[in-house]
Amino acid sequence: MKAMILAAGKGTRVRPITYTIPKPMIPILEKPVMEFLLELLRRHGFTEIMVNVSHLANEIENYFRDGQRFGVQLGYSFEGRIVDGNLIGEALGSAGGMRRIQDFNPFFDETFVVLCGDGLIDLDLSVAVQWHREKGAIATIITKTVPLEEVPSYGVVVTDEEGRIKAFQEKPTVEAALSTTINTGIYIFEPEILDYIPSGQVYDIGGDLFPQLVAMDAPFYAIPMEFEWVDIGKVPDYWNAVRDVLSGKVRNVSIPGKEVRPGIYTGLNVSVNWDKVNFQGPVYIGGMTCIEDGATIIGPSMIGPNCRICSGALVENSVIFEYSRLGPDVRLVDKLVFGRYCVDKTGTAIDMQAAALDWLITDVRQMLPETTPLEQQEIAEIVNAVQ
Repeated sequence: MKAMILAAGKGTRVRPITYTIPKPMIPILEKPVMEFLLELLRRHGFTEIMVNVSHLANEIENYFRDGQRFGVQLGYSFEGRIVDGNLIGEALGSAGGMRRIQDFNPFFDETFVVLCGDGLIDLDLSVAVQWHREKGAIATIITKTVPLEEVPSYGVVVTDEEGRIKAFQEKPTVEAALSTTINTGIYIFEPEILDYIPSGQVYDIGGDLFPQLVAMDAPFYAIPMEFEWVDIGKVPDYWNAVRDVLSGKVRNVSIPGKEVRPGIYTGLNVSVNWDKVNFQGPVYIGGMTCIEDGATIIGPSMIGPNCRICSGALVENSVIFEYSRLGPDVRLVDKLVFGRYCVDKTGTAIDMQAAALDWLITDVRQMLPETTPLEQQEIAEIVNAVQ
């Protein structure tokens, strides 16, 4: 069976991570989120999968290649152009991307599934497809119910008692929302859906195609299903996803590495004196990371590979990406560190280099000048003042 993964977006709400990593490649404990989607599709017999790419397309294609090592066949549809030898992404929108694939050569010739490439899901796709066919639907959305305050982040769905969609709102305000049933970005389509998508122009599934189907009174349905779904639409969502995995709340994602102490997992060749570092799990530490004596690591926290946590530093309820160095006595609480950026749990980012704070958090590969004991004391006082 055939499927498509939507992977062309810039992921602006997940910046600064998506400055250098496309959303489908964002790692959940070092494994790209799109890899989990491929595993789900393969389990339910979807082995011919198209992926539309645009922003940082090479990152996705170079990792997944033809899909052979994941047990599927992958094809890529690039949306953009080349300028001075550089790929410039120009995404066509989620629906426009589908139409571009079909215009190149008719690929979608049977019932097919479309998944957004930025979520962790554990859904029985086979049951959903069966329901879709029994209804005679041309399009079906898998839906969930969320608290009212969360609806502005999603498309809102209103159905009749048969599940037929009567209204669709794309990211309404709390005041304007007609329901708390939301679009999860999991779709089932018949090939005829492509007839309603114009060729060669930007066209969105939620913003353009679905309102058109409602206006036409097309056989357009929603299936409310109970399933595990972790959306990674914004930086706080990603932060929460990693914490939930570490805490065992996400069933289909296991913590990698070796459990060296209760709730403490490590990759290869981690340098740490277990008697001189205070650990409170759950914690994951990537390979070739050094935790100096006197540091404190409190979970749920993830420290990526090739990091260095200096003496006296505190990491609590935080996520640290690879090659990060946390200076002596620095306190990192409820934060995400990505390169030169430090992001709090609301998504507010500080560019440590621009703020002249890159001596607090920096790239572990960068040579730092030696400091005297007096300078170290002055640094500690500045750190405390900043926090």
